[in-house]
Amino acid sequence: MIREANSDDIKGILAITKACSTDLISKGIFQWNEHYPSKEAFDNDLKNHWLYVIVNEDKTIGSITITPEMDEEYAPVKWLSKTNNNLYVHRLAVGPKMQGKGHAQKLMDFAENYARENKYESIRLDTFSKNLRNQKFYEQRGYIRLENVYFPNQSKDPFYCYELIL
Repeated sequence: MIREANSDDIKGILAITKACSTDLISKGIFQWNEHYPSKEAFDNDLKNHWLYVIVNEDKTIGSITITPEMDEEYAPVKWLSKTNNNLYVHRLAVGPKMQGKGHAQKLMDFAENYARENKYESIRLDTFSKNLRNQKFYEQRGYIRLENVYFPNQSKDPFYCYELIL
């Protein structure tokens, strides 16, 4: 089940993203670290009603942020759509022990359905250039890779922007 997150979910979400970070680092993928994702980012997502969790047997196993607000790092990107009517996906995470079971697919299905129901033109996101699994995941869903952006607090390596026209 996917539902909007509440304040009681934040501790579990942070545990999931920390476990994901540790798992990625063990694979040589330095995408997330002690600076990101942060409690402050999730608190802001919660306040704005952008944060959703996927629950399995009453346990939070993953989360996703969907927002209509574009990060400033995305401003120079030549996006496929020209409107300001886009939805952005951030901080998609499924606990390492629950990965490979379709939960990330369900979270993205939710985001894409939400975008269609609310008449957004596209979904935009980024994923780390060293995270080949994520790149394949989005490309198999029909997302088109565009330009690179940089988040110096996370990595010196680029993040690839993707967009799906709905």
